[in-house]
Amino acid sequence: MYSYKPENPLIVQSDRSVLLEVDNPHYTEARDALARFAELEKSPEYVHTYRISSLSLWNAAAAGLTADVILADLERYSKYPLPENIKVDIRDAISRYGRIKLTLEGGRLLVVADDAALGEELARHRSFAPLVKGRLSQSIFEIDPAQRGHVKRVLLQIGYPAEDLAGYTDGAPLRFDLRSVTRSGQPFALRHYQADAAEVYWAQGSAAGGSGVVVLPCGAGKTIVGIAAMHKAQCATLILTPNTVAVRQWMREILDKTTLTEDQIGEYSGLKKEVRPVTLCTYQVLTYHPRKGAKVGNQLGADESDGAAPPPDSQSQPPPKRKLPKISEYPHMALFNSMDWGLIIYDEVHLLPAPVFRMTAEIQARRRLGLTATLVREDGMEGDVFSLVGPKRYDVPWKDLERQGWIATAECHEIRVSLADEDRMEYAVTGHDQKYHFAAANPRKLQIVSMLMAKHKDDDVLIIGQYIPQLEQIAQRLDAPLITGETPVRQREKLFQQFREGQIRRLVLSKVGNFSIDLPDANVLIQVSGMFGSRQEEAQRLGRVLRPKQNGLLAHFYTIVTRDTLDQEYAAKRQLFLTEQGYHYDILYEEEVPSFTPALMAMNAAPVRRANGALKPPSEASD
Repeated sequence: MYSYKPENPLIVQSDRSVLLEVDNPHYTEARDALARFAELEKSPEYVHTYRISSLSLWNAAAAGLTADVILADLERYSKYPLPENIKVDIRDAISRYGRIKLTLEGGRLLVVADDAALGEELARHRSFAPLVKGRLSQSIFEIDPAQRGHVKRVLLQIGYPAEDLAGYTDGAPLRFDLRSVTRSGQPFALRHYQADAAEVYWAQGSAAGGSGVVVLPCGAGKTIVGIAAMHKAQCATLILTPNTVAVRQWMREILDKTTLTEDQIGEYSGLKKEVRPVTLCTYQVLTYHPRKGAKVGNQLGADESDGAAPPPDSQSQPPPKRKLPKISEYPHMALFNSMDWGLIIYDEVHLLPAPVFRMTAEIQARRRLGLTATLVREDGMEGDVFSLVGPKRYDVPWKDLERQGWIATAECHEIRVSLADEDRMEYAVTGHDQKYHFAAANPRKLQIVSMLMAKHKDDDVLIIGQYIPQLEQIAQRLDAPLITGETPVRQREKLFQQFREGQIRRLVLSKVGNFSIDLPDANVLIQVSGMFGSRQEEAQRLGRVLRPKQNGLLAHFYTIVTRDTLDQEYAAKRQLFLTEQGYHYDILYEEEVPSFTPALMAMNAAPVRRANGALKPPSEASD
């Protein structure tokens, strides 16, 4: 019987799009429900548009969500009855995950379909058939173990993501314990969500676990989840990170919170080449190709330089594909086979370069853990993360952790600045490829930065951007240190340490500041330019100020954009993921900034918690 519920916030449409009313009283609950199985596509002021994709449903299925739960959520918040095809599509997509399983029997790697008809479909598929070593029955195929990753990738493309139950090699044993008191003398225990994430990933050591991705906001302790997974595995571990600074931070955390010693931990970077039971390597080193003298990963990969990719027409479109060298032509890929690794951890897995994906396809017998704040990739390779690293195993809404006091409450502002009259005409005649750069580097942004600095003179402030000349001007204007890809690692670490100790209160950063820098006292971030429409970068940058603050102090995230230009359009795309997580951007125009007064304290600020979960009085709060 037809039932219209005008009080509800959702309209579910037959093309798998879902419209969500922002001003509805049930907006928050509906948004949190949708985020588990749908992707936010647009977020204008009043109505947000989500898309229920096959991949988002498969990630939901891998995390334990059923079709009945998803449909119940949609029906609970929908104004209109759900279209019949949506019910069928969701049940079909969820049921496809696990209809094909990979198993190991008698030393043979098998692909097992759940019925003969599906087996016949696979046998006749032109992408799957060449990977078959032998057909043992109508629904069982033998494949070469070396093709395990390639088969999983093909099955995902066909539309039947495989459940991999073939198990893993144990790797070389490495016994160690977690400390109850850190080397630095602080009490230590896993937070409840960190312990839950490690448990879900590990799955009691069974073949049902051991691969997948844990999604947690920056500042929530993803490194600790990685260390907890290492403790469960008790084996030689290879950790891949975005840059050398991240390598050093991982090393400090491991030494501080485990009984592992310095001689058991090696750094494999541009500066050192140590292979030890726990080895930390950068993506840049792995993708170094001597013939060209540089990395050749995807253009949005984890680079320590500052070169900007040319702007595509839409950042939602993947960059053009290019032919990559053979894996054998990357000399440092041999690191994957240099020790009997039992666990490989991919830090910031959303940055994984294409050559590392290709190598990962060949090491599927090793346990794999991806860590990230967002599964969003700007190159369209989310499917490769799913099939080669593993599906999403654990996810917590950012706002949940904020309410519990594990990450700081943040206020987000978009400040819109006009072009000067003489620049408006120049922008109008500038070629499309240069329009974003021209608008993002608007000189009038510098005055806004100075105003914000005056309003936050007692705060610890990071200013971050994409274009070096713009950042050099800001650094000179503020008399603040500038860190770019050209800054030696030792100098970076010295400046970061001075910032942590309060010797300096301002840092200007290029995009090298996007990832894996531990600056817990930073509570203000000013973004003057970014990587076009990159949602992942926006999330990473907000994450720089999300460590819990003293006495419930607010974190502030400002993004300064040039109004009525591509800069403003890209800003709207950048904000999608954070909007999905519950963050709201207040709009300020340049003429409103002088009278703007930033709030200091979070309303109803949750008390910051001790590492062991006990409440800590606000006067003692630190992370």
